[in-house]
Amino acid sequence: MNRRDRIEAIDALLPQTQCGKCGFDGCLPYAEAIAEGEPINRCPPGGERTLVQLAALTGQPERPLAEPPQSPLAAVIREAECIGCTKCIQACPVDAILGAAKRMHTVITDECTGCELCVAPCPVDCIDLVPHPAWQAAESEDERDAYLARRAELGRRRHRTRQARLAREAREKRLERQKRLMQQRRPSGEGSPAVAGPMATRQRRMALKAAEQAVRRVQQQLESARRRGDSEAEATARSQLPEAECLLAEARKALEEVRKG
Repeated sequence: MNRRDRIEAIDALLPQTQCGKCGFDGCLPYAEAIAEGEPINRCPPGGERTLVQLAALTGQPERPLAEPPQSPLAAVIREAECIGCTKCIQACPVDAILGAAKRMHTVITDECTGCELCVAPCPVDCIDLVPHPAWQAAESEDERDAYLARRAELGRRRHRTRQARLAREAREKRLERQKRLMQQRRPSGEGSPAVAGPMATRQRRMALKAAEQAVRRVQQQLESARRRGDSEAEATARSQLPEAECLLAEARKALEEVRKG
């Protein structure tokens, strides 16, 4: 089994709560760490069952869990007390909280993984963790297994979608900053001649360097997504590449103009 397949196999056994109790930023980073030898006993939501499965897969001994096992939970917002600060929305790793600034927030229970990450940021302490209704409603071991499988698949998918969205928004902000920078360094006034001299040339070179870096970043993200087989991240990077290349072309043209002028 190669490293990538090993990581995927480990990740498939984790509960996908994305809670960070293992000390890593989500289940996939923990899977990657386990593949490198990190202890397998740091997943309270996975409990003894996940520990046994990880031991069988990795060959690590079944040492005691670092924290007590945790049954499936769901967050519940006491909506009458919510002040609409959005801090819980920002903290949720699977985008399972709806709301807007100064508006009441609410949790989408079916999509909540019970990670608890929304509790600490709440400034008015209006979020409770309760046993997940779907877990409580399960009447047999098979039904509980089916619930855990659904939660894991949904948690993994929603977490990856959120990570892709955050990465896309960060790239868009960088490109927008670079675009503003280039606009600020262009000559002001319609029809005015290009600004000449060493200062103008230096500014255009800085803008060109920033545009080149933006293209390289997007290309690196595209190659990384291809290697990981992450189709969502690859599509996001592809969508960002044309704008980055357009900015690069504009920067090159602007530098050429100031050199000619």
